[in-house]
Amino acid sequence: MRSRPVLLAAPLLLGPGVLACFSGGFFDTARLRAGVLAWLLFALAAVFSDRPLPRSGPGRLALGGLAALTALTGLSLLWTPLAGPASDDLQRLLLYLPAFAAGMVLLRPSSAARAAEPLLLAGVTGATLYGLSERLVPGAVSLERVVSAGDRLAYPLTYWNGTGAFAAIGLVLAAGLAGDPGRPRALRAAAAATGPLLGLAVYLTFSRGALGALVAGIGLLVALAPTAAQLRAALVVGGSGALAAAATLALPAIETQASGSGQGAAMLALLVALAAAGAWLAPSEARTVPLAPLRAVALGLLVVAVAGTVLAVAQAERRGGTDAPEAGAGRLASVQSNRYEYWRVALRSFGDHPLLGEGSGGFRVVWLRERPFRESVRDAHSMYLETAAELGLAGLACLLALFGGIGAGAARAYRRAGPVTAPAIAGAATWAVHAGLDWDWELPALSLLALVLAARLLATLEPGAPPEAATVPPAA
Repeated sequence: MRSRPVLLAAPLLLGPGVLACFSGGFFDTARLRAGVLAWLLFALAAVFSDRPLPRSGPGRLALGGLAALTALTGLSLLWTPLAGPASDDLQRLLLYLPAFAAGMVLLRPSSAARAAEPLLLAGVTGATLYGLSERLVPGAVSLERVVSAGDRLAYPLTYWNGTGAFAAIGLVLAAGLAGDPGRPRALRAAAAATGPLLGLAVYLTFSRGALGALVAGIGLLVALAPTAAQLRAALVVGGSGALAAAATLALPAIETQASGSGQGAAMLALLVALAAAGAWLAPSEARTVPLAPLRAVALGLLVVAVAGTVLAVAQAERRGGTDAPEAGAGRLASVQSNRYEYWRVALRSFGDHPLLGEGSGGFRVVWLRERPFRESVRDAHSMYLETAAELGLAGLACLLALFGGIGAGAARAYRRAGPVTAPAIAGAATWAVHAGLDWDWELPALSLLALVLAARLLATLEPGAPPEAATVPPAA
């Protein structure tokens, strides 16, 4: 029965969007419930499959790396200075591990694999609409104020930078689906219609890291699928999102949590109009162009986006050192931030304990001991540097296995199936860029998006998994 694989995979694919509405799964209750569900899904996947574990080399390497990271985090309870935060880290990994493993089983059937990006996008869109609801219909919806966010959009994840990255991944998936001529016309139109909502959400978080990761993801998407249809879809989705953001110049109350009902209604009407226009402008057929020039331009955009984001942030940090950085729209034109100091302390801690690190969750102790200014910080705001500080070379080796397996699997999946895999690759890469600038790993709803996309790619490598037809051949 063709629909059964999709029904089995639906809880996994819709899960990140649902979890996002519960503070992104950051707190114990939602995280533990999601973990129980993930283990049940993995058990169900094992029952319906005679191969519950991956057989491909990249799949084994990635799953082994995540399992080793989980074990190492548990062992670090023996030397970490704080058992509570380490236990939280372990709980998150005990959610990620079964979800990742289940994805590599449940997404093997072609019908489930093809449903992955649309259902993930549906979850992201629904959660983002919930997060924006207070500003669009302020009289009907009232969300608890996140004081530290200022005017930045914090919901649904309750952390503005995480919400920005969450919506950015959704935008990349939307552009990829809208530009895939192998998808039904109605699906391409629906994907394009999400652009204004997601673009407005990214802007209202005032997250420079999310914007940089978004540009990098779009650049990689077009580089992997260098067609006129994909370029047009990226311009339609990105352009409609930019227009929604620009509308806040005329509706400035939308940038605050105290927006009036009149401006909220006007923005809601504009979003509907822009969504309709995006759906109408979505590519209706495949039109090829010379692939090499477009791919070169897109790769150049990717390099500039990644390098520019990292350099801008690094230079910003050198001028940082304030307890209260800009919290409004001025952030987008500012280089004010404190991350450089977090990273410096993390690197120094790694130098002091290079093999096993300070222990999972131990960065906050190091920060309190060495901080150059009075600010309470729990994380190094970089998954890679925080892993180095807390788990040392052993932790970095686990991450290398996880990301190396995913990267090798993505390359092999692209060679096998072609540009239809581009949205999943670009979406996961968007997360990887942003994770280097913030504490995405501690937000399960956000990290599960990337892990499920990675599982979707690795699942295509398993014996018996039907290859997906490439709609446009890759450039030579």
